[in-house]
Amino acid sequence: MGVGMKKQRGLSLLGLIVVGGILVLVAVVGMKLTPAYIEYFTIQKHLRELARSPESSTPKQMMEAFDKRSQIDDITAIQGKDLDITKNGNMVSIAAAYEKKVPLFGNVSVLIDFEATSGR
Repeated sequence: MGVGMKKQRGLSLLGLIVVGGILVLVAVVGMKLTPAYIEYFTIQKHLRELARSPESSTPKQMMEAFDKRSQIDDITAIQGKDLDITKNGNMVSIAAAYEKKVPLFGNVSVLIDFEATSGR
């Protein structure tokens, strides 16, 4: 008796193109969104540092210090005047909420809402 044909397994060329296209789309979206999240984490780091900093005692000094730090780290999403600074006893809490619009391709964009705080 002869050897029977085994059923072929694997990915066809069309399947490979579809999977590759999906991976490229995910990679492009990830590369476009990454700078917005890096900026958010940088803002949050600066808010924590300002809340614990003894040199900034008044809200105006904190806003000016944030503006100086944002120039160094190229933060364009918010400015010092956008900070919400509250003081509870000896604890200072700084918060900022903002939106970031990231163009993806053509007329498609992603709008991300960020809320950075000095707490936690």
